[in-house]
Amino acid sequence: MNRRPGFPARLDQAVAAPRPSGVPAPAPARAARAPERGGPWSVPAGLGMDSHAVRQRMVQKLAAQGIQSASVLAAMGQVERHAFVDSALVNQSYEDTSLPIGLGQTISKPSVVARMLDLLLQAPIVAQGGLGRVLEVGTGCGYQAAVLSLLAREVYSIERLRGLHEKARENLRPMRLSNLHLLLGDGMEGFPKGAPYAGIVAAAGGDAVPQAWCDQLAVGGRLVAPTVMSAGKQALVVIDKTAQGLQQTVLEAVHFVPLKSGIA
Repeated sequence: MNRRPGFPARLDQAVAAPRPSGVPAPAPARAARAPERGGPWSVPAGLGMDSHAVRQRMVQKLAAQGIQSASVLAAMGQVERHAFVDSALVNQSYEDTSLPIGLGQTISKPSVVARMLDLLLQAPIVAQGGLGRVLEVGTGCGYQAAVLSLLAREVYSIERLRGLHEKARENLRPMRLSNLHLLLGDGMEGFPKGAPYAGIVAAAGGDAVPQAWCDQLAVGGRLVAPTVMSAGKQALVVIDKTAQGLQQTVLEAVHFVPLKSGIA
């Protein structure tokens, strides 16, 4: 089958290939495995940034800020955010702040990640059978993809910047998440081979939500993305796909990197 120009050439070799049509969906995502001793995340257990208590303090703050989903809070408490940031910024890993990850991109605040995933889990389709297949636009360093992999049955995460795609591969490899697929490609085109999606979440904001995303969203599914509104300011937008069409809800102001097309 011929690929469209600019579309991902392949799935990342370190993760599973897309499931062919007719093959049963994989079992629910397994809990992330703890890093092995001597590996890239090796820190004395219970000390420093890998301490369970450090992440739990972050989770408590997220709950106090209004995150209601126990599943989201548990996933946020399990994934080690410090493993996805540069060593010079490790001490800020669990502060509620965005941090640079290179190539002009950032890792989102924990509160923003939790808020968007909390909204995603409120999709009507989730109540019918859990969060199935999800598309993430903007892999970045891989942190949100790791959290998503603990919430969804299957995750496709697409990144347009080769450098970040490779960084995410390295960051995620120790976790061995078999339900997470990393893609290099134009996120504005989505990934039709994996559609339809129960959820779509974007980590970059454009002037409008691409039609391709809406087309690839399942009926009953939900899309959560920042979108440029008036005066060039962004707001978080939720789009629910119903049998009657799309329903859009505009929420609070946010600030994300710009949504761009192409591969760089």
